[in-house]
Amino acid sequence: MAFSKGDPRINRAGKKPGTQNEQTRRMKESFGYLIEGNLDRMTEWLDQIAESDPKAAMDIIIRLSERFVPKLSQQQLTNAEGGDLFKNITFQFGDDPYIPDEL
Repeated sequence: MAFSKGDPRINRAGKKPGTQNEQTRRMKESFGYLIEGNLDRMTEWLDQIAESDPKAAMDIIIRLSERFVPKLSQQQLTNAEGGDLFKNITFQFGDDPYIPDEL
């Protein structure tokens, strides 16, 4: 049955921002179950790869993590005027204070 103008059944709000497509959600969930069910094997495979090419093993781990760990965005903290909040901070380890050259 088609909608008519002003029909109250029409969702005028649409999807909320960030809402995943149902198929995308299912795919990610299924992939997660596949990974979870093969963790022991994957550890063995990664160990075998790392023996000959540690960089390749790390690359695989990073690429897999991108599916499950959200990427973090870099934040810069500034004062009300846009200046660096940390420019006057010094660290002291023992008797010698560390004072940055810029100060």
